[in-house]
Amino acid sequence: MAEYSKVLSRLQMQCSKREYCSRDIMQKALKAMEGDAEAAGRILEELRKDRFVDDLRYAAAFAREKSRLTGWGPVKISFALAAKGIDRDTVREAIGEIDDADAFRRMKSVLLAKWKFLRDDPQGRFKLLKFGLSRGYEYDVLSPVVDSIVKTDPDAFGSGE
Repeated sequence: MAEYSKVLSRLQMQCSKREYCSRDIMQKALKAMEGDAEAAGRILEELRKDRFVDDLRYAAAFAREKSRLTGWGPVKISFALAAKGIDRDTVREAIGEIDDADAFRRMKSVLLAKWKFLRDDPQGRFKLLKFGLSRGYEYDVLSPVVDSIVKTDPDAFGSGE
């Protein structure tokens, strides 16, 4: 039981320094408990009960960070959270906490930066759309922004003709 307390204490310290999702903590607990799934499960439940681990808090922080700092769109963020084992309702709630105006500005900024490298390419518009989709933006939101960028660039290949 001393090993259990030691592992619990170490994981509490790690969780107090940064956010972890349940799946990550379960993996850490399983490794530390040498594969004892029952003990690892008890550790995870205790960490949840004491609010060291909270999947909604983790998902919201992840969504804000990926949106603000890396310019990811909601689709890519959703897939990344789902891959972490976060349930669909929690993902939806976390995505809802992203400031839409900031996310839109960030998307436009990311697209403008990419456009600088694509402006002379005859396939530039298509490649910019593809890039935006790969960053996790929805086509319905992305397409008008891409069109606006391409149409307002007088130096772009094929624009204004």
